[in-house]
Amino acid sequence: MIYALLKTLHLLCVILWVGGMVFAHFFLRPALAELDAPVRLRLMQAVLGRFFNAVLVASALVLASGVWMIGRSARSMVQAGLPFSMPLAWWVMAVLGVLMLAIFGHLRFGLYPRLVRAVEGQAWPAGAAALQTIRRWVMLNLGLGIVVVVVTLLGASS
Repeated sequence: MIYALLKTLHLLCVILWVGGMVFAHFFLRPALAELDAPVRLRLMQAVLGRFFNAVLVASALVLASGVWMIGRSARSMVQAGLPFSMPLAWWVMAVLGVLMLAIFGHLRFGLYPRLVRAVEGQAWPAGAAALQTIRRWVMLNLGLGIVVVVVTLLGASS
């Protein structure tokens, strides 16, 4: 029962993270392009601040639940006298997930504060540049997230 609950939590947190990136990049960003820079940058700062705080919690839960589920599977196999070997899909999920966490850390603690400083200082060109850099890193993380989802689903079906 606990495994099913943690797997559900894990999946819901991934949906929040990857789905939020899809929404921000493909729906919110194009809609905001019609707004003047000060309004657009203030709004994106507010949206990203909330989203990044939610992803901070979600990513910690994804990491903790993922480590727990792998550990539980390994312990069950060893207790049954069998060797534990992580499936390739799990390796891909774990490695790319850690890479996504590192990129998110760069976004949240490196790039986002630049946007905040630019908006607070009304330095609109610097804010636009910061937002453009954030967008590129989010696209990379979104691509990695999609690869993780696809590999995981294909691995689960084999």
